[in-house]
Amino acid sequence: MLDRTKDIAAFAQAWLDEFERTLGAPDGAGLDRLFLADSYWRDVLALSWNLQTIAGGDSIKGQLTTLAAKVAPSHFKIAPNRAPPRWVTRAGTNTIEVIFNFETALGRGSGIVRLAPDAADGDRLKAWTLLTALDELKGFEEQLGTSRPRGQAYSRDFRGPNWLDLRNASRDYADRDPAVLVVGGGQAGLAIAARLKQLNIDTLIVDREARIGDNWRKRYHALTLHNQVQVNHLPYMPFPPSWPTYILKDKLANWFEAYVDAMELNFWTGTEFEGGAYDDAKGNWTVTLRSADGGKRTMRPRHVVMATGVSGIANVPVIPTLDHFKGTLLHSSRYEDGETWTGKRAIVIGTGNSGHDIAQDLHSSGAEVTLVQRSPTLVTNIEPSAQLAYATYNEGTLEDNDLIATSMPTPLAKKTHMMLTEQSKELDKELLDGLRRVGFRLDFGEAGTGWQFKYLTRGGGYYFNVGCSNLLVEGAIKLRQFSDIEGFVTEGARMKDGTVLPADLVVLSTGYKTQEYLVRKLFGDGVADRVGPIWGFGDGLELRNMYARTRQPGLWFIAGSLAQCRINSKYLALQIKAIEEGILGREAGTA
Repeated sequence: MLDRTKDIAAFAQAWLDEFERTLGAPDGAGLDRLFLADSYWRDVLALSWNLQTIAGGDSIKGQLTTLAAKVAPSHFKIAPNRAPPRWVTRAGTNTIEVIFNFETALGRGSGIVRLAPDAADGDRLKAWTLLTALDELKGFEEQLGTSRPRGQAYSRDFRGPNWLDLRNASRDYADRDPAVLVVGGGQAGLAIAARLKQLNIDTLIVDREARIGDNWRKRYHALTLHNQVQVNHLPYMPFPPSWPTYILKDKLANWFEAYVDAMELNFWTGTEFEGGAYDDAKGNWTVTLRSADGGKRTMRPRHVVMATGVSGIANVPVIPTLDHFKGTLLHSSRYEDGETWTGKRAIVIGTGNSGHDIAQDLHSSGAEVTLVQRSPTLVTNIEPSAQLAYATYNEGTLEDNDLIATSMPTPLAKKTHMMLTEQSKELDKELLDGLRRVGFRLDFGEAGTGWQFKYLTRGGGYYFNVGCSNLLVEGAIKLRQFSDIEGFVTEGARMKDGTVLPADLVVLSTGYKTQEYLVRKLFGDGVADRVGPIWGFGDGLELRNMYARTRQPGLWFIAGSLAQCRINSKYLALQIKAIEEGILGREAGTA
């Protein structure tokens, strides 16, 4: 019987001790007594070398028994200097949340177990969720803090190259190829390159933009991040505490430049990745890079990491008769500033974040704007509603909160976001009612799972309201439905009622092509078919082909928000390190 007045740390360590004992028992005898029937285990490399989620007590017992025999997990202890065991509410369930450390034959890890009383077993504390995540490989620990390298000041060669000479030589790749080529220099590329740097893996980032950070700097003038600064740090270098809550695009772009310099990352700007082919026998790629002056370089890295993001190649749909329009036509990725359109008329097609922001920017510059909706869209106020998902990051350490985020299995994350969406609908009721009155079509995600799962499944389809929705409700920005457009004419859009909506500018805020499209373009049909779908969940509980080995050896994918890239770059880098050291097979499903 659970006594809530007792020290929950004692309960927690007792569970960990029994868990360790039963892992070593023949056939895992007794494991079934430690897990609720409806429970989840997420393993991130520590036991399985995969990112995987197992559901159900019986399935967990079977997998744990098999994998524990191979990697010998041990030393399960409540983690010192981290959030102590405590009662929390996760996905609507009151539970004891315990952060612990452990070891395996190959590495050291962290985990979280959430314990809840089993009413069918006398309120015995059992695991509702379990996370086991690899932190480091034994013998290949990162040199950080007290184990930092001594540097040249300790042992200088007065006649040899200094730090700058060595940095320039490292960056030039005049006499070598990198082990890892990272394609894309946004947050995904910087995060994985920084992690690999700390694991002593020679890594080069290439990006087609002329300047580090241009992937943010060159976006539309008014852009800011839509989540708060405490969620968005890059690995190893948190943003200064003086920074604003919502980071402006140019500020972030400049930080990327400073980050590359401070973290000593090798980065080639103005460099286009033209594709490559993999040599199974040699275990490397042959890739072609083209510089801004037209020069080409062939490299043979063992790994290619595609860090081009969820939003890569602009999706420009074929809209019949749009070529009849004789004004200016832009995709949202090419839109910069509304000042050019003062006193002009604009049509913005698409009602995601970019469409709304561009419409508001044009309106604030004195343009007459009509926003055209193609499909139902989720709308939520940026505060407080859109920030509810990040509530844990408002307290505690970044390290703890990242582990908490990692620990939530997809079904429970969906349940959490369904609850948050209902809360948001109540908080935003006045705004949502106003939008309905002007004909805006709303949705709240599949099964009401909200904006986060729209992002995880399709990369968009929502708007964080920073004022544009209010302008629609007031009529300051007009709203039309795409289904009401008969076609486009020289001077604008002809509606089905015979009227013409005049425009000098049409902006297509129609999103971006999938990553599969880019893979097929760069690597060919064989590789694209072998890898399969990227991003989204399919029938599984993990994002497809993200942050993990794929069926194409040496090809990796990383994308997402700054937080996703910060968290998952660690695990991607550990896999590459393990392959480089001969610990892990190159292809998904190999040991």
